[in-house]
Amino acid sequence: MNHFLRTLAASTVLVAAPSAFSQTTVKDAWVRGTVAQQQASGAFMQITSAQGGKLVSASSPVAGVSEVHEMAMEGTTMRMRPVPALELSAGRAVELKPGGYHLMLMDLKRELKAGDTVPLTLVIEGKDGKRETLEVKAPVRALGAPEPPKH
Repeated sequence: MNHFLRTLAASTVLVAAPSAFSQTTVKDAWVRGTVAQQQASGAFMQITSAQGGKLVSASSPVAGVSEVHEMAMEGTTMRMRPVPALELSAGRAVELKPGGYHLMLMDLKRELKAGDTVPLTLVIEGKDGKRETLEVKAPVRALGAPEPPKH
């Protein structure tokens, strides 16, 4: 009987484990290309958190500093500013896009050319306070290229 209970407990953990590892998904990620000597660029994507939470940090080996930023109108002027976290409503995609929320990659270590791939690490904090780390590979799109179609 003891062996049966251990087997049952182990199978329950295996069934429950997959849901704990895929609380957040990212799609349509991309990074805007740069020109030589340019020190900053933006990363864009759609983030969906099944349980809700917030994007609390981002990093990339191509940038010395990575921050979540927001573009917002202040009177008649568009201003960009860092935000401490980006709220993710349960089950609803949050779009990081030009002119809105985005990841700002600053102190770039190299030029970002169309066709390159930029690794990004996102840290999501769930409503329960637990943190999830996502590794994203974002293709670089040429400077001035139109936004990619949404899937």
